[in-house]
Amino acid sequence: MTKNYEKFASVYDAIMDDSLYDQWTEFSLRHFPKGKKKLLELACGTGIQSVRFAQAGFDVTGLDLSQEMLSLAQKRAQVAGLTISFIQGDMLDLSQAGSFDLVTCYSDSICYMKDEVDVGDVFQQVYNQLNDGGVFIFDVHSTYQTDDIFPGYSYHENAEDFAMVWDSYADEAPHSVVHELTFFIQDADGRFTRYDEVHEERTYDILTYDILLEQAGFKTRKVYADFTDRDPTPTSQRWFFVAEK
Repeated sequence: MTKNYEKFASVYDAIMDDSLYDQWTEFSLRHFPKGKKKLLELACGTGIQSVRFAQAGFDVTGLDLSQEMLSLAQKRAQVAGLTISFIQGDMLDLSQAGSFDLVTCYSDSICYMKDEVDVGDVFQQVYNQLNDGGVFIFDVHSTYQTDDIFPGYSYHENAEDFAMVWDSYADEAPHSVVHELTFFIQDADGRFTRYDEVHEERTYDILTYDILLEQAGFKTRKVYADFTDRDPTPTSQRWFFVAEK
């Protein structure tokens, strides 16, 4: 996966479906234990979800690999008049992040880990930073999404100052996909410059996630589907895991 998100960050918000943040917020509020406020949002990106959580009354810290995304997140929090701590870091090492009551990792960010060893390491890192009784919530693509929906998927968007082409293909590992994104972004002088991004994602079956959570020490683990409180079905596209320490 390419590490340069600078141009991607500048159009990221424009291509994201804003209603998804409402759904992530609503799901979280239903499953967070009452009275717990100290929240770490992993892979916080440009800070839209962090702002939603802060507006809902949580003491929010956002963590992301990309300093470009965090710069946008900081500006967004300032415009909203909110105090949110944003830290540049890797969810494979949360030892300096502090302790939290709640940890979230949304927008299938776990699927960017290269293999299940790294997924297990993230779960262990989260467990270590959670207070007793704390809750970890994350979502991932279902195997149906990676195996049946994404391969051959193509999405195009045209706006006045940018255009985007998004194509997805099956990758070699089981339940893995490659997203190829091409952006054409208008410069100050009116010319369009092309930028290419490659994003590799991989998911696992529900049992694998459950075992990895159990190995990390989480005592209760529940799985839901597609922003609802219903059990997954064979055609659910997004799984939500709620794990308690």
